[in-house]
Amino acid sequence: MLFLIAFVGAAIIALVLWKAMGTANGDALPQGERPAPGPARPRVSGPDDDPDFLRQLDERVKRQDEPPAG
Repeated sequence: MLFLIAFVGAAIIALVLWKAMGTANGDALPQGERPAPGPARPRVSGPDDDPDFLRQLDERVKRQDEPPAG
């Protein structure tokens, strides 16, 4: 019986801490309220999505494939 009481107490403490941490981080909003839309973050793309990078890379590879003049 003591084990059951300790388990319920630990669960209640864990729930209270979880809710408190969510409120501190701004995760918890009053019911029915939506977060305000923030500024859109710029889309991050890798170098393989950049047409200028791909063009420069292609030119560099072509120069290496050509035999030296002379």
